[in-house]
Amino acid sequence: MIAIVDYNMGNLASVQNAFASLGCNTVIESDPANFHKYEKLILPGVGAFGDAMEHLKERNMVESLRAYAASGKPMLGICLGMQLLFESSEEFGSNEGLGLIKGRVVAFDTTKFDEKLKVPHMGWNRMFTKQHPLFEGLDEEHYLYFVHSFHAVCDNEADSIGKTVYGYEFTSAVAHDNVMGIQPHPEKSHKNGLKILENFIAL
Repeated sequence: MIAIVDYNMGNLASVQNAFASLGCNTVIESDPANFHKYEKLILPGVGAFGDAMEHLKERNMVESLRAYAASGKPMLGICLGMQLLFESSEEFGSNEGLGLIKGRVVAFDTTKFDEKLKVPHMGWNRMFTKQHPLFEGLDEEHYLYFVHSFHAVCDNEADSIGKTVYGYEFTSAVAHDNVMGIQPHPEKSHKNGLKILENFIAL
């Protein structure tokens, strides 16, 4: 069984519906004491990094998420959920993350953009991926749907398994052992996004 973490920072229904369309039942879970019962865990998220971490702390989820990652079971962060996997973020000040992947989350450097590019990065864009079970059956480059103003920077390049170009190249998918994350929204990315979720189910 797969659990979707409910910490009041994401559109849980759309993620759950995407899994349901693949014939996979999921549980929306708000009690961190139950996390260990599930075979796989989804950490979604929409909004600001600092607010999200506060919500996780208020619900006593931080240590439970770290323990789940240490258990070796597959865990997938989506959008803000991917960013929370990192050690820190500069969004609205300095914020500590879950620390499951070494690196940080930074604002898009608009000085590198031409005049036509705006923040947030919103809409369809290509992801260029390394070989990884999450991307099994997908072309090396494929379009997915993005909405974000900050992006991840990995300390270890090996943890970056997907790249996207928006003004410049940035990391859009990560994996460190059993902990994975994708910046785009698979639930909004039609067949390509559903294929990623299908691959996660199969792990």
